[in-house]
Amino acid sequence: MEDLRIRFLIVDDDRSIRRLCATIGQSLDFQCSEADNGEVALAMLEADSPDIVLADLMMPNMSGLDFLEQLKKILPRTEIAIMTGHGSIEAAVRAMRMGAYDFITKPFRIEELKLLLQRMEEKVRLVAENQFLRERVSADTALHGIIGSSAKIQDVLRMVGRLKDTRTPVLITGESGTGKELIARAIHYRGAFAKRPFVAVDCGSLVPTLIESELFGYEKGAFTGAVRSKEGLFQAANGGTIFLDEIGELPLEMQAKLLRVLQEKEVRPVGRTDKVKVDVRVIAATNRDLETEYRDGRFRKDLFFRLNVVSVHVPALRERRTDIPTLVHYFLDRYAPGQAVQVSSDAMKLMLEYDWPGNVRELENCVERAVALGSDQFLGIEDLPPAIRAVQGDLMMSSPTSLTNSDLEEIERVTILRVFEQVHGDKVKAQKILGISRATLYRKLKRYKIGDDDAPLKPAV
Repeated sequence: MEDLRIRFLIVDDDRSIRRLCATIGQSLDFQCSEADNGEVALAMLEADSPDIVLADLMMPNMSGLDFLEQLKKILPRTEIAIMTGHGSIEAAVRAMRMGAYDFITKPFRIEELKLLLQRMEEKVRLVAENQFLRERVSADTALHGIIGSSAKIQDVLRMVGRLKDTRTPVLITGESGTGKELIARAIHYRGAFAKRPFVAVDCGSLVPTLIESELFGYEKGAFTGAVRSKEGLFQAANGGTIFLDEIGELPLEMQAKLLRVLQEKEVRPVGRTDKVKVDVRVIAATNRDLETEYRDGRFRKDLFFRLNVVSVHVPALRERRTDIPTLVHYFLDRYAPGQAVQVSSDAMKLMLEYDWPGNVRELENCVERAVALGSDQFLGIEDLPPAIRAVQGDLMMSSPTSLTNSDLEEIERVTILRVFEQVHGDKVKAQKILGISRATLYRKLKRYKIGDDDAPLKPAV
């Protein structure tokens, strides 16, 4: 289990001062460590990253200011306070300008140091909490991309609900652009793992010669350019989730090493002889058919079955066309907030008939492009990319993609609801925007149970 206590490093050449500070730190439930000079402290940073540092200003070989400068280069988020004598206030003020949190003069009272450390702890935890909230908000915002009422996407969301609190390995399959990483983030952030690390790895973008060192870490001097030790992505995800995107891109040699990590729950950093324990939940994703891949010898069969304990398939956008209007309006709200951009029926029809080889990602790019190049109030056929406009000619020569009556009704319901919300229930405005008669509007509102269908039409303002 990961130790979540504040890590406190004391740097002073006076052993009695170090012991006193460590005792005070332990009374605050800090995880304490000591160094008798700056060089030793900097070497310790390679193995562990303290949250709080208390360093003496006057030390042999390396002064407290020199140590502060080096520390901030390596660990800019670590909070450091300087201990100084009465005659060194000017240097202490300079330390604060260099990034020190505060300074304390010797001799100090126990309660005085305790109060300083508590204030530093509060800042460290506040910064960490804000970082988590930013990541959580980002993740929650991203999850809104998994929207739609089609049966296939609802099946996916139900599966997310079942998996969010489990440690079961998950394999997410689907074409590029369908939102596989969004599903992985949903599984992580909607459940018990939400406050733990989530590390996403694009296996297809890793340089082949550096894959092992990126995933498992390396020791200082393990290869040219390894000037200091670095933990790998598995260690960074310890206690949480590692998401291995495009797992099918890994070379066979690396697949074998990954399999050993999953079986033994430990990694061996490049250049080390011993292994490091890791406890991570693995979610992998691929746009390939891994069953075909392992039958053809391009993917390890044993790794496939290790990853494929539970499989979640994300449908292509053409398999859930009824979600297209909802997604279009969602992306319009994102890229043109507050502008109430309307979509012409012809433009929407083309988007419904287009096959979207790039899936939701392509649809988002299409809407972003239309907002950037089109008018502020209207999205028409002329605002769509050439590939989608070309569908117009194809429709004249072939029958349109088959949508069931229920599909068409859902598309109509979403469109009317969207317009009705934008005009704040003004039925006259809604009638004009939708281009339908008053009687038809009343009938549709009643059928889809939208608004107060018995209220009279309000005059347009």
